[in-house]
Amino acid sequence: MIEILRRMLRSPQGALGLVIVGLILLVVIVGPAVAPYDPEKMAPLTRYKPPGAQFWLGTDQYGRDILSRLLHGARATVLLAVLATALGTLVGAVVGTVSAFLGGRSDEAIMRTVDAIMSIPSLLLALLIVNLLGKSSLNALFAIALAFAPGMARVTRSVALSVRKQDYVNAAIARGESAAFIVGREMLPNVIAPIIVEMTIRVAFAVMLFATLSFLGLGAQPPASEWGLMVSEARRFMHLSPWMILWPSLAVALVAIGFNLLGDGLRDVLNPRS
Repeated sequence: MIEILRRMLRSPQGALGLVIVGLILLVVIVGPAVAPYDPEKMAPLTRYKPPGAQFWLGTDQYGRDILSRLLHGARATVLLAVLATALGTLVGAVVGTVSAFLGGRSDEAIMRTVDAIMSIPSLLLALLIVNLLGKSSLNALFAIALAFAPGMARVTRSVALSVRKQDYVNAAIARGESAAFIVGREMLPNVIAPIIVEMTIRVAFAVMLFATLSFLGLGAQPPASEWGLMVSEARRFMHLSPWMILWPSLAVALVAIGFNLLGDGLRDVLNPRS
């Protein structure tokens, strides 16, 4: 682990990704504790205040401090995106590994089903699922996880096919081990590296999907301080206070850039050819 970290720091994009993601995680952990104001407290007399000494990033249409809302919203936005990606990765990794282990007609049936689901764009699939389950952050989490699972299954299967041919897997089969044991103990641990890289990159897409669902009114609901919802609420007041839409948009972009850089750095570090 220490060697991987050292190699990441020697990579410009990996080092920058680590710094950005580290700062984001720090905000997620301590952001609500250091927020200067209550993110939901309305103050009509301080509406549309520009950035200044009292309100560093200005205020919104209800007089709420934008900085405080961003600090509180980081936990809702980033944490839920990471959880959705992790859940989708877990489901996809299990499906892909099981498919590679079974082979034959079972593998063909599973992969054709996965291909059919993958033909639906992730955003459209997430929209369909949220419409069926109802509007909420939790339902958005499950929708994004299910939208990511087919792609992760395809990535995992491509790696697991080579692992399936290894001697230690054949030895486990010869010993009479169960399919669950072989998949969980012999195959999954040996396909983890590309899964981690893919998962890290997909966190960026999960953040943008969460923001999009909230922007469309299908994710977080008012008065939540989720970044996509903040952008949605601010677009009607751009002519009065452009900073209302600027700061949450920059926050979403920064998270996406950070996790993309981290994923690129991990890909280079974990690549056996390098």
